[in-house]
Amino acid sequence: MESPSLPMPAKDWTTTSLHRVLCMQGGEGDVSYINNSDSQALAISLSKPLLISSLQSIKLFFSPDDDHTFPTIRVADLGCATGSNTFNTVDTVVETLRRGYNTVYGGGQPEFEAFFCDLPSNDFNMLFKLLTEKQKIESSTYFAGGVAGSFYDRLFPKGTIHVAVSLSALHWLSQIPEKVLEKGSKTWNRGRTWIEGAEREVVDAFAEQSEKDLDAFLKCRKEEMVKGGVLFVLMAGRPSGSVSQIGDEDSRAKHPLTTTMEQAWQDLVDEGLIDEETRDGFNIPTYMRSPEEVAAGFDRIGGFKIEKLEYMTTIDHTDERKEEWKKDPVAYGRARSNLVQTAVRSMVEAYLGPDLCDELFKRYEKRATTRELLHMTCFYGLVVFSAIRI
Repeated sequence: MESPSLPMPAKDWTTTSLHRVLCMQGGEGDVSYINNSDSQALAISLSKPLLISSLQSIKLFFSPDDDHTFPTIRVADLGCATGSNTFNTVDTVVETLRRGYNTVYGGGQPEFEAFFCDLPSNDFNMLFKLLTEKQKIESSTYFAGGVAGSFYDRLFPKGTIHVAVSLSALHWLSQIPEKVLEKGSKTWNRGRTWIEGAEREVVDAFAEQSEKDLDAFLKCRKEEMVKGGVLFVLMAGRPSGSVSQIGDEDSRAKHPLTTTMEQAWQDLVDEGLIDEETRDGFNIPTYMRSPEEVAAGFDRIGGFKIEKLEYMTTIDHTDERKEEWKKDPVAYGRARSNLVQTAVRSMVEAYLGPDLCDELFKRYEKRATTRELLHMTCFYGLVVFSAIRI
């Protein structure tokens, strides 16, 4: 098979233009986020009690005006993607605050405005199609709007947002560190497409970018949020004191971005479809922060008081689903391929083009069709924090 020409050199999109191609897969197909976000839903469910507790403890209760009207409460979901995860989260915020107002005032309710925020590459058409369908079934509890832009930049006027949430998004970086793309340097991520198991210099370069991005995120929220507002974030993370991005050996082997992914890229190299330099030029822009790194970011930026900061874990799928897949490893391989395509296909396709992208994920699916992986349990590390704007 002759290799198609590569449509986009690495530096053209991993640095200044990543926002143009980074998105969860839209639509309603097999590789769409809507059909491959169970792990995120499980993580959100796990953190829901912390979110509710944070909302119950804040001072967002304003007395009604002389005409007995309440101020509008504004909620932002930063990195919303599309589908039930973002809707359920916003519903939780709105309903928790409604109950709080009812408890304090015994009647009368503020109006709510919810902003669904993500990169311009996000499928906002599908997002609002699903929201419209949802609102036909349920009575609308908030006014909705979409905001296209990076949460590493300002998205709202000063002092206008009361609650900002970001779930399963902040581990995505704004760019690949430029030094990682310097061929032959100590920071050149040779032989890998992610940083798990990479040289110390590579990991340090990503950690430096992560620090810059976290600072930018917190500075923007510091400007946008009202005093007393709540910032609540759930993201992929790693435990305190851990150097590795992923904790245990089974998780390391089974994680969607590690062994199987590297094997699939190596297959393309071995078959002569791409060269090693092409493989090495692709890097997945994620970094899993530790609780200490998050706390250090708040110390640098100021303006917030951390209420909760925890590390927790969740599994990749239920025991029931695992038993189903043991009977059909081919279906399991397809499901694993769909899962990873949901997250990174847009970037791979921008880098390799559609033909080679298809070839890569065919090999990923074949590699993932193994009973050995089925008998492993993959734990996803999560860092959860809530902070009050002071």
